[in-house]
Amino acid sequence: MISCRGLTKRFGEFAAVDGISLEVAPGTICACLGANGAGKSTTVRMLTGLLKPTSGEATVCGLDVSRDSLELRRQIGVLPEDLGLFEDLSVEEHLRLTADVYGVSDSHSGKRIEQLITGLRLEPARHTFAGRCSHGTRKKTALAMALLPNPKVLFLDEPFEAIDPVTSKTMRDLLVSAAARGVTVFLTSHILPVAEEIATRFVILREGRLVLNASRAELEGSLEQVYFDLAEPAGTVALDWLGHD
Repeated sequence: MISCRGLTKRFGEFAAVDGISLEVAPGTICACLGANGAGKSTTVRMLTGLLKPTSGEATVCGLDVSRDSLELRRQIGVLPEDLGLFEDLSVEEHLRLTADVYGVSDSHSGKRIEQLITGLRLEPARHTFAGRCSHGTRKKTALAMALLPNPKVLFLDEPFEAIDPVTSKTMRDLLVSAAARGVTVFLTSHILPVAEEIATRFVILREGRLVLNASRAELEGSLEQVYFDLAEPAGTVALDWLGHD
């Protein structure tokens, strides 16, 4: 469902993503991990057709991400890093606009919108402008927009950041259920316990390079330890002035 061969993105002399090759099968939840600046968001932007690779190739749903970007966007759902909301539209208006853009019929869109608003606990904010919503509510609105068209592949950039525990659990269950029905999920996250709980494949980037591409069964040790070994070591800070006798 997702295939990359030597995928590279350079900004001048800087390689933000450097020769990534990987395969993600249908129904997989793939967690893309790494430190800030490792290349995760750049990878997502290339795979969703928003950023043209410098070299290499990638296909999603059998579509070339560079040549078929318009058709690709009809088949995927995206929760982008910047959320992509309109400040002067309400939560519900965002969902109705999404249904119109993707051609979801009125007979289906009404039911889907109500289920998303209820399931993601958006009811109190359904008529509130996005510009007046909390970051968590904005994040849930963007996720609901990604889910509404029933995409074949979901690309989620930090979906669990700034989300309350109840909604986080709802989202985790939802993604696992979607994957069981054949939806492919590619998500970035800094929340390792959540990634370890739901993902079936793990990709770790370091300075734009792929340093791990493994299934859950192939992980040697806990995800946290693998991450510290490959992505960035855990450090301690000695504050000898902190404390009270």
